[in-house]
Amino acid sequence: MARTPPGRRRRSDSDPDDFWSDEQAGDDVKHLGAYSSREAAQKRIERARSLPGFTDEPNCFSIEEAVIDEDQWTEGYVTEP
Repeated sequence: MARTPPGRRRRSDSDPDDFWSDEQAGDDVKHLGAYSSREAAQKRIERARSLPGFTDEPNCFSIEEAVIDEDQWTEGYVTEP
């Protein structure tokens, strides 16, 4: 599950040029955890909404499904200055 501020794009690793932050706005994605079900992830979002930082943007969360035991990042990366 990842946190993305409303109105800002969050890009995935499906394209080699994508990244997981919004450098221009100064925000970055917060990974809250990996959960066994959508329901468990939703409960975590509800708990996180009351935490400092998240209270300002309570609708900025997303839930992403993943396959267990499958590589997601299969290539290296480049850090640009």
